[in-house]
Amino acid sequence: MPATPPPWTPPSGAAHAVALEVLLRGPLPRSELARRLDLSPGSLTRLARPLLDSGLLVEAGTSHEPRTGRPTRPLDIAPQSHHFIGAKVTGDDVHVVVTTLRAEVIASARADLPGRDPASVVATVHRLAADLTAGVPRVTALGLSLGGRVADRATVTAAPFLEWTEDVPLGALLTEAFGLPAVVDNDLLALTRAEHWFGAGRGHDRFAVLTTGVSVGYGLVVHDAVVDSPDAGVGLLGHFPLDPLGPLCPSGHRGCATAMLSVPGICAAVSVGLRRQVPYEECLALAAAGDPVAQPVVTAAGRALGRLVAAVANITLTERFVLTGEGIGLAVTAREEMDEAIRDGRYPGAPPLSLEIRPIDFHEWARGAAATAIQTYVLGAVPAPPGPPSANEAGG
Repeated sequence: MPATPPPWTPPSGAAHAVALEVLLRGPLPRSELARRLDLSPGSLTRLARPLLDSGLLVEAGTSHEPRTGRPTRPLDIAPQSHHFIGAKVTGDDVHVVVTTLRAEVIASARADLPGRDPASVVATVHRLAADLTAGVPRVTALGLSLGGRVADRATVTAAPFLEWTEDVPLGALLTEAFGLPAVVDNDLLALTRAEHWFGAGRGHDRFAVLTTGVSVGYGLVVHDAVVDSPDAGVGLLGHFPLDPLGPLCPSGHRGCATAMLSVPGICAAVSVGLRRQVPYEECLALAAAGDPVAQPVVTAAGRALGRLVAAVANITLTERFVLTGEGIGLAVTAREEMDEAIRDGRYPGAPPLSLEIRPIDFHEWARGAAATAIQTYVLGAVPAPPGPPSANEAGG
């Protein structure tokens, strides 16, 4: 790891609003930025000057005002001014990325977990991050995501894939190991935060993220804020009923989202019919080729996915969706069935839904963890890394 940089104190007050608006919407002409923030040109100049001097903001070339034609130099964030580490932990391995201030991945790596205990997790993340950041001049903060419940972006209260059933102060352990501010997040919430600030949800104040993979995940943004809850990591939507005649999930629910849409559920159904272990990608390929076993399974799953999308849209009044995850190839293979089920589940006069289907790998989940670190740090809510003891603590 490079030497720990001096603590970065995000700008406060109106200067913070300027930096945040440019980060999320930039590059922006000064006139547009002043209009968005209800600032006078003089006030904007005064607030932007220290941000430019610090290198956080830059002038992004020369353009012309659309209304007046006058030349202007839009303001933008300098993405390389700060870097963030993002880590996604599964039950078997660790995926780590290094990103810029705009969550652009510049390096990535993975490694098997030697053990599922907290010490093994922290050591594996540290080893990968040390290699990735060897040439990075400024690392500002660290984010880690996993499947489970997380309290206060610091304490893991349950992590089924790691077999953690008692509270683990993972944020404090990471901060101690790295000497950096560290936050911990549920993996689905972290992915939703990345989509909200830097992905398909950018600029939208309401949208939903649905993921399929080992399980079914759900994230929601309403009024430009991620809907957070202690139960966000439980996978509640994974047990939403979709087919009363469907297969059973591991919890005994018949035809729920996990039973119908998860990669293990689809693979199990096809494998039983073909009497051999069939990997997920082959299940989809066989279905596309008209296989008499795989095609009905995948077709039913596609319809179930459409019913789930329609239900979420109807309940939350959301019209924009990001469909992603390692298993979202289902939405491509069974797109016709999914779309038909969405139409059947919606009021005929309701507006059409906007669906973005985007397969991802675990490095994208790690990017989500970095986005949580970026968001939390920019908003000024990350605890400072440990420093030398004060005079009182040292007994002076």
